[in-house]
Amino acid sequence: MSVKVTWWGHATVTVEDSGVRVLTDPLFVRRLAHLRRRRGALPPPEAARADLVLVSHLHADHLHPASLARLAPGTRLVVPRGATAAVPGLRRVAAARALRITELRAGEECRAGAVTVRAVPAAHDGRRLPCGPRRVPALGYVVQGAARTYFAGDTGLFEGMADAVGPCEVALLPVGGWGPFLGHGHLDARRAAQAAARLDPCSAVPVHYGTYWPIGMDAVRPHEFHAPGQEFARQMATVAPGVTVHRLGHGESVRPRVAR
Repeated sequence: MSVKVTWWGHATVTVEDSGVRVLTDPLFVRRLAHLRRRRGALPPPEAARADLVLVSHLHADHLHPASLARLAPGTRLVVPRGATAAVPGLRRVAAARALRITELRAGEECRAGAVTVRAVPAAHDGRRLPCGPRRVPALGYVVQGAARTYFAGDTGLFEGMADAVGPCEVALLPVGGWGPFLGHGHLDARRAAQAAARLDPCSAVPVHYGTYWPIGMDAVRPHEFHAPGQEFARQMATVAPGVTVHRLGHGESVRPRVAR
């Protein structure tokens, strides 16, 4: 059975594997604070249909309570350990929608049907900003069914990354952000290609670029927001030519190569 990956924009992806729909970091709004959606239509209602929802960390563009409110009642939500205590909005929406929350630390697992999800470390500040005194570690996840799909969330390169993630056939890697300059704890196109070279998947899908950027910056270096996917593919041709890069448009799907 093949795996199907659909990119809805930013870090929001649906992975369909072994009859299970896994949704990552749902963000279903036109505007978030100073950010406005500039590429791709808003995801359709079907994007919120999921058997399991993974939240990588507490930043508002990854853990967005109003988007979680679109999930069907009873949906299972996986978050980093401590997220429920740190984010009152998460507690409110979970109660209102009867969401079933599972909190994981790196190395812990949970199951949904024929799929196992394992939390893995990420090198990223996972606090709820701008005022998040609780330090809740950011996570990535490996979704294992017919294939092993790594969703990185937000992360920088870190020592032991390949060992922490383990073997994977598909890697969903952030290659940009919502501004022209990425700080510590992020992957740009070049570093994402280096990460892929370490992980050595069969296929890689660039995400987390070209969807949102700050209001008022429409005409300021717009290529900085749209180019990372293309630059990632160019870098991959040099550092990891054996990995197939699937560069998706918003709302597009692919059945990535999962065998060599």
